[in-house]
Amino acid sequence: MRQPTRRFFVTAIEAQCSIGIYEHERANKQRVIIDIEVVLDPSAEPRSDEILDGLDYDMIKDGVLALTNARHYDLQETLARAIFDKMLSLPTVIEAKVRTAKPDIYEDCKEAAYQLSNITQ
Repeated sequence: MRQPTRRFFVTAIEAQCSIGIYEHERANKQRVIIDIEVVLDPSAEPRSDEILDGLDYDMIKDGVLALTNARHYDLQETLARAIFDKMLSLPTVIEAKVRTAKPDIYEDCKEAAYQLSNITQ
């Protein structure tokens, strides 16, 4: 029997981030919304109900927030790549999808967003 796919989703993480190429963007932090999906190793499914056997999704959220506060990013692509690499470094994570969005960048659209993924299914 084929092992089930295991995923965690942590969505709509809201952070204030120094991001953008224009002077007005560099002067003030902007709101960014980040969605994370990670695929977990199917062979590493927890055998107990203890957090030590699973992926603590605080690691996902805290990792994202640490990176959004770490430095200035000119591009969403750079921020997304930093988050993507962090997600792939977490225990049992084998694939990831990161979506970043700047919801306040334009008055006449909902957001400007970027997505990076290696999820195959």
